[in-house]
Amino acid sequence: MKMHGILPLLACIIAVLAVAGAGCTGTVDQTDGTGLKDSYIVGIDDNYMPFSYIDKDGKAQGFDVDSMRWIADKNDIKVTFQGVDWDSIIPALQAGKIDMVYAGMSITPLRQEQVNFSNPYWTVVQDVAVREDSDITMDDIHAGKVVLGAQRGCTGALWIEEALVDTGLMPAENLKLYRDTPLAVNDLKAGRVDAVMYDDVSLKDIIEGLPMKIIGSVETQEQECFGVAIRKEDTELLEFMNEAIAELRADPYWEELKEKYNL
Repeated sequence: MKMHGILPLLACIIAVLAVAGAGCTGTVDQTDGTGLKDSYIVGIDDNYMPFSYIDKDGKAQGFDVDSMRWIADKNDIKVTFQGVDWDSIIPALQAGKIDMVYAGMSITPLRQEQVNFSNPYWTVVQDVAVREDSDITMDDIHAGKVVLGAQRGCTGALWIEEALVDTGLMPAENLKLYRDTPLAVNDLKAGRVDAVMYDDVSLKDIIEGLPMKIIGSVETQEQECFGVAIRKEDTELLEFMNEAIAELRADPYWEELKEKYNL
């Protein structure tokens, strides 16, 4: 079981509070008098195993999905899960089509300009996968010598754009963007890209059983943290989710979830 230390998570919390201190037409349901509703639509990435995904029967599954179900059951609220394309999920939240994003969303300064985030609940790094017989190294990645695949709108894609394309190390056409990472992995298998970059736990899950290997990870500018994204004006919901996540992480069920999803 992969263990994530408390120090990186504390660092994430401090970073979120620092940015928040710097200033960094929805669904209609009956409220309980506190500004909270009795029903919420939770936006998820429908192919982000093990955090959120839609199974073959059309049911939402994953670490984040089960976490939200636990919170809903504990607080007697109803939740439904809606898969949304990742590069459209914040606009969907802002437009009121969903009430929150609980799907392994990294807290970044750019996103914090658009939405509020709960306190962080997880930390990740960006791994790089190549074909099993490949001799590509992380030095080749940092030098921009390969064709890289990444999921559109995700941290890996943003890092490639900023660190490699914008600096002139890699031609823009060598960055191939995809709706989801399994599609990028399919192109890696077919030889249409040389490597794929994505969040560590999920990428390992996606390539399991395939003739591929992880060659390393990249250091992003800040430690990457996951949080729940909430509209700026929904301050009561933000407070509720912070309290609910803290309660979940203190409950034995949190460890059960980590074991269930091999985290």
